[in-house]
Amino acid sequence: MINATKQRLSSIFEMKRMGKARYVLSMEITRNRPKRLLGMCQKAYKKGVLKCFRIHYSKPVDIPAEKGLALSLDQCSKTEEEKERMMDIPYANVVGSLMYAMLCAWSDIGIAVGLVSCYQNNP
Repeated sequence: MINATKQRLSSIFEMKRMGKARYVLSMEITRNRPKRLLGMCQKAYKKGVLKCFRIHYSKPVDIPAEKGLALSLDQCSKTEEEKERMMDIPYANVVGSLMYAMLCAWSDIGIAVGLVSCYQNNP
Protein backbone atom coordinates (compact mmCIF):
# COMPACT_ATOMS: atom_id res chain seq x y z
CA MET A 1 0.00 0.00 0.00
CA ILE A 2 2.74 2.48 0.94
CA ASN A 3 4.83 1.59 -2.11
CA ALA A 4 1.82 2.08 -4.38
CA THR A 5 1.18 5.48 -2.83
CA LYS A 6 4.83 6.46 -3.31
CA GLN A 7 4.74 5.34 -6.96
CA ARG A 8 1.54 7.29 -7.62
CA LEU A 9 2.92 10.45 -6.00
CA SER A 10 6.25 10.15 -7.80
CA SER A 11 4.42 9.92 -11.14
CA ILE A 12 2.85 13.31 -10.38
CA PHE A 13 5.55 15.05 -8.36
CA GLU A 14 9.32 15.09 -8.45
CA MET A 15 10.40 13.13 -5.39
CA LYS A 16 13.59 11.84 -3.85
CA ARG A 17 14.24 9.55 -0.90
CA MET A 18 15.85 11.42 1.95
CA GLY A 19 15.53 8.90 4.78
CA LYS A 20 13.46 9.21 7.91
CA ALA A 21 11.91 12.60 8.60
CA ARG A 22 13.48 14.35 11.60
CA TYR A 23 11.56 17.63 11.47
CA VAL A 24 8.19 18.74 10.15
CA LEU A 25 6.91 22.33 10.46
CA SER A 26 9.78 23.10 12.88
CA MET A 27 8.74 20.24 15.16
CA GLU A 28 11.21 17.49 15.93
CA ILE A 29 9.95 13.95 15.40
CA THR A 30 11.05 11.56 18.14
CA ARG A 31 10.80 7.77 17.88
CA ASN A 32 11.13 5.06 20.51
CA ARG A 33 10.82 1.89 18.48
CA PRO A 34 11.17 -0.61 21.39
CA LYS A 35 8.24 1.08 23.20
CA ARG A 36 6.43 1.76 19.90
CA LEU A 37 6.16 5.49 20.66
CA LEU A 38 6.16 8.37 18.24
CA GLY A 39 6.25 11.96 19.44
CA MET A 40 6.77 15.52 18.33
CA CYS A 41 8.72 18.16 20.20
CA GLN A 42 8.26 21.88 19.61
CA LYS A 43 11.45 22.99 21.35
CA ALA A 44 13.01 24.06 18.02
CA TYR A 45 9.86 25.99 17.04
CA LYS A 46 9.75 27.80 20.38
CA LYS A 47 13.44 28.73 20.15
CA GLY A 48 12.95 29.86 16.56
CA VAL A 49 10.02 32.14 17.49
CA LEU A 50 11.95 33.69 20.38
CA LYS A 51 15.03 34.24 18.21
CA CYS A 52 13.04 35.55 15.22
CA PHE A 53 11.46 38.29 17.32
CA ARG A 54 14.70 38.95 19.23
CA ILE A 55 13.33 37.94 22.63
CA HIS A 56 15.48 34.83 23.10
CA TYR A 57 17.53 36.54 25.82
CA SER A 58 14.42 37.10 27.94
CA LYS A 59 14.48 35.64 31.41
CA PRO A 60 12.19 32.58 31.72
CA VAL A 61 9.50 32.69 34.40
CA ASP A 62 7.20 30.04 35.85
CA ILE A 63 4.03 32.05 35.23
CA PRO A 64 3.95 34.00 31.93
CA ALA A 65 1.56 36.69 33.29
CA GLU A 66 1.51 38.23 36.72
CA LYS A 67 -1.57 37.68 38.87
CA GLY A 68 -4.22 40.35 38.32
CA LEU A 69 -2.54 41.75 35.19
CA ALA A 70 -5.02 43.92 33.32
CA LEU A 71 -4.36 45.58 30.00
CA SER A 72 -6.43 48.51 28.78
CA LEU A 73 -6.80 50.85 25.84
CA ASP A 74 -5.13 53.53 27.96
CA GLN A 75 -1.85 51.67 27.41
CA CYS A 76 -2.21 51.66 23.60
CA SER A 77 -0.47 54.09 21.31
CA LYS A 78 -2.25 57.43 21.31
CA THR A 79 -0.27 59.89 19.24
CA GLU A 80 0.39 59.47 15.53
CA GLU A 81 4.12 59.28 16.30
CA GLU A 82 3.59 56.36 18.71
CA LYS A 83 1.32 54.60 16.23
CA GLU A 84 3.88 55.09 13.47
CA ARG A 85 6.64 53.62 15.67
CA MET A 86 4.47 50.58 16.49
CA MET A 87 3.94 49.94 12.75
CA ASP A 88 7.57 48.71 12.62
CA ILE A 89 6.93 46.11 15.34
CA PRO A 90 5.51 42.81 14.02
CA TYR A 91 3.03 42.56 16.89
CA ALA A 92 0.43 40.47 15.04
CA ASN A 93 3.15 38.10 13.81
CA VAL A 94 4.41 37.55 17.36
CA VAL A 95 0.87 36.93 18.65
CA GLY A 96 0.10 34.55 15.79
CA SER A 97 3.31 32.57 16.31
CA LEU A 98 2.65 32.32 20.02
CA MET A 99 -0.97 31.25 19.38
CA TYR A 100 0.24 28.41 17.17
CA ALA A 101 2.70 27.29 19.85
CA MET A 102 0.00 27.62 22.51
CA LEU A 103 -2.46 25.45 20.60
CA CYS A 104 0.08 22.75 19.76
CA ALA A 105 2.21 22.36 22.87
CA TRP A 106 2.72 25.42 25.01
CA SER A 107 -0.65 25.69 26.74
CA ASP A 108 0.68 27.51 29.83
CA ILE A 109 1.01 30.74 27.84
CA GLY A 110 -2.70 30.75 26.92
CA ILE A 111 -3.79 33.48 29.35
CA ALA A 112 -0.94 35.81 28.40
CA VAL A 113 -1.50 35.29 24.66
CA GLY A 114 -5.22 35.87 25.12
CA LEU A 115 -4.54 39.16 26.91
CA VAL A 116 -2.20 40.60 24.30
CA SER A 117 -4.20 39.34 21.31
CA CYS A 118 -7.04 41.71 22.18
CA TYR A 119 -4.86 44.67 21.16
CA GLN A 120 -3.63 43.63 17.72
CA ASN A 121 -5.26 46.56 15.92
CA ASN A 122 -3.55 49.05 18.26
CA PRO A 123 -0.76 47.37 20.27
